[in-house]
Amino acid sequence: MSLLEELKRRNVVRVGFAYTVISWLLAQVAEFAFEAFGAPEWALKTLIIVLLLGLPLVLIFAWAFEMTPEGLKLEKDVNRDQSITPQTGKKLERVTIAGLVLVIVVIIAERYVSAPAPVDDSNAVATQQQAVADVGIDDKSIAVLPFVSMTASQEDEFFADGLSEELLNVLAKIDGLKVAGRTSAFYYKGKNEDLRQIAESLGVAHILEGSVRRSGNQIRVTAQLIKADDGFHLWSNTYDRADGN
Repeated sequence: MSLLEELKRRNVVRVGFAYTVISWLLAQVAEFAFEAFGAPEWALKTLIIVLLLGLPLVLIFAWAFEMTPEGLKLEKDVNRDQSITPQTGKKLERVTIAGLVLVIVVIIAERYVSAPAPVDDSNAVATQQQAVADVGIDDKSIAVLPFVSMTASQEDEFFADGLSEELLNVLAKIDGLKVAGRTSAFYYKGKNEDLRQIAESLGVAHILEGSVRRSGNQIRVTAQLIKADDGFHLWSNTYDRADGN
């Protein structure tokens, strides 16, 4: 068995992905909390350094130990026939996906909900708000279109739909953000229509769309935030993870 295969079998790769996502979320929460409580700038930098130094330690721990029904044990003491690493890997994948959903939500919230309007550009802001009011669309509104599965696998299509629904449900909980309903958004599943027309039909100012692509045992999730009135991308990102055995 190659080193890479052994790393996957022991869930070291999955642990690394999960730790990275969770660390990013912790840093975002800490930045908000430290600013609210007036903490010095070095406090956040120290936390980030600790999180970075923790990654190799976590990977070493994942390599040396294994979770069993009886608790943590040294990997060398666990019978391969009784190993539950596949089940543990599935749980780690769910944690990672949930973390990725939160990452996308945090980025969107920072850009379109929490960010204050520029004080020195009041005329431009007023013009934009008036334009939005004229067409009856709230600028703080969004629709999550069904993520597209780039493979023919029924399982990947279910995964893409589930990810879309999870994003929609989480965004709907953000105060001040209007989110188009699932039935309305999923009406456009598989329909190759102009995003500006879709946004106008749904009455939203922004569209979140994406895709799920599988290559071997790797899954790539791509997400894109689009401003509906001009069709230009405001933000996009790609997330890769290893699939379960």
